Amino acid sequence: MRLLVTGGAGFIGRALANRLTREGHEVWVIDDLSVGDEATLDPAVLFTRGDVNDVPKLWTLFQGVDCVFHLAARVSVPQSALYPREYSAVNVGGTVSVMEAMRDAGVGRVVLASSGAVYGEQPVQPVHEALLPYPDSPYAVSKLAAEHYVHTIGALWGIETVCLRIFNAYGPGQQLPASHWPVLPRFLSQTLGGGSVVIYGDGKQTRDYVFLDDVVDALVSAAITEDVSRLTMNIGTGVGVSVEELVVAVEQAAGRRAHMLRNVQHAGGVSRLCADISLATAKLNYRPASELEAGLRLTIERDSRFAGLVDS
Repeated sequence: MRLLVTGGAGFIGRALANRLTREGHEVWVIDDLSVGDEATLDPAVLFTRGDVNDVPKLWTLFQGVDCVFHLAARVSVPQSALYPREYSAVNVGGTVSVMEAMRDAGVGRVVLASSGAVYGEQPVQPVHEALLPYPDSPYAVSKLAAEHYVHTIGALWGIETVCLRIFNAYGPGQQLPASHWPVLPRFLSQTLGGGSVVIYGDGKQTRDYVFLDDVVDALVSAAITEDVSRLTMNIGTGVGVSVEELVVAVEQAAGRRAHMLRNVQHAGGVSRLCADISLATAKLNYRPASELEAGLRLTIERDSRFAGLVDS
């Protein structure tokens, strides 16, 4: 198959592109390299630097493509509160541009990487797809809008559409921005490096942490499974892990004790978020293979930044 990954030099995108290449597919990637790294891609991947709002470039790249994985997005919740217009332009406008280019090039299917953040604060846990979303950040709003555009435009133009609400993905190669590091690479780096792990609030806040390989499995299944068009599905583990439990798992995987500091200030975000994955299990045969501690060990082994700290 000829497949294209937008945002394919980013954390999830490059893992997906490299996996598809190993399986013998012709894989194209477009990425603006705002956070991605072309050097992490398999040499067989056909890379183009570009923006997902550049419709003429997309149209050229989409010729003969069987499926587009649309992963290109701005993904920082705190940053989205500062720059909502940029998040709308990339996450919403870029999605519409991708759909228009797909229509004009005759691409038959798109798989959108959405986010569990669209649910917001929910009284029901684990959250299932029939719940009414309550997005609480410009990032979450932009991902929910992207879902609606994908399904609506797909129905109008005869494009098969699948949206995957990915919860807290982690694994080797996760980007470490200058500020607002994702919690798992931050905890791993601080624990392995002998620093302090800061727990905000009461430490009871829960999230659903899903390993990178399991996310890639779900994306691949969504591209090749029949009778899943127009579906939106959760991709997580079905297990909610508190911040305190996360620190323990990091300590066990790292083989070191963490120096914990507590800050009574609330860190923001929802208090609980855990995915009901029964729909993805039924439709995609999705079954996450890596429990949290095992996934953390794999992250340390495969990521030179963390493996180097273990060796030291």
